[in-house]
Amino acid sequence: MDQQKAPFCEGLVSIVTPVYNGEEHLPGMLDSVLAQSWPQIEMILVDDGSTDGTLEVAEGCRGRFEARGYGFRIVKGPHKNASAAISRGLPYVAGEFLIWPDSDDVLAPESVEKRVRFLRERPGYQCVRSLSWYFDGETGARAERADERRGDLSREELFWDVLEARTFVCCGCYMLRSEPFFAIYPGRRIPEYDVGQNFQMLLPFLYRHRCPTLREELYGVAVRAGSHSRTALTQAQEEKKYADYERLVDEIAGICGMDSQEELDRVTRWKAGRRYHISLKYRRWGEAFRALAQMRRCGGFKTGQALQELAWAFCSSTWVWRKLYPLYRRFFHDK
Repeated sequence: MDQQKAPFCEGLVSIVTPVYNGEEHLPGMLDSVLAQSWPQIEMILVDDGSTDGTLEVAEGCRGRFEARGYGFRIVKGPHKNASAAISRGLPYVAGEFLIWPDSDDVLAPESVEKRVRFLRERPGYQCVRSLSWYFDGETGARAERADERRGDLSREELFWDVLEARTFVCCGCYMLRSEPFFAIYPGRRIPEYDVGQNFQMLLPFLYRHRCPTLREELYGVAVRAGSHSRTALTQAQEEKKYADYERLVDEIAGICGMDSQEELDRVTRWKAGRRYHISLKYRRWGEAFRALAQMRRCGGFKTGQALQELAWAFCSSTWVWRKLYPLYRRFFHDK
């Protein structure tokens, strides 16, 4: 299908959602779309090779979407990953606005409308985001999650805040205008890595455009103990994930057209910092020291801080390290 030259439908919101084996949780997300107060929505559900009853559940909702006056499309493909699934759905986007919620999360009833109205009233902005809340995926009760920060909500230049984890990347919170998004990806494909889809969707866009924050919780995020993002990884899997993130961020820097040495050094520091901490975790001392040296060359450490890191690394195989390292991480790196 070739939608690349077709005009985007004014007021229409395209929702592209990848799903894999979502038979149990998909109905809640689709129900929340059907409950939206905004009248112009198309739902593009991309099945990533599910082996359960996901497709049957999705097809069972088709009549309700038609009765609501919403578009509904199911795109099927072999199992790969969420970013590949998103790429399969993007060619079908016809809306002026684009969101990509996860298949087990939910939208507050006015989530779409409030973001659309914000962008319509402020044509100088190309995107907007809301806040989120967390809920237990089994009971529905409100839950807490301490591993994602809201950051400074007055900031609108968010590229580095998102990359460096000073603010949230929560996918369903963001709404983008489709036209500038596809100016970045004219082929309607995002880089496909097995590390999710949000960096690809957001970072090149945020490099170019400001993103204000609505101070309302308009998107609910399911917390599930066995979810893909919370499943414990083996050492090989975790190291591959880190390496994939490095390759992805290098590709994103190219998409952004970064050419200043300051920005390129900052990307290098981000990669080296992550490499340093995973090297410490798995006692790869040589790699940890090389990462420290690289961070130092790129202006990532002051001498005193570098010495502090080296001292902790030297002590890392001891019983004291195992007891104190979590506290060290908390007070020196997790703020």
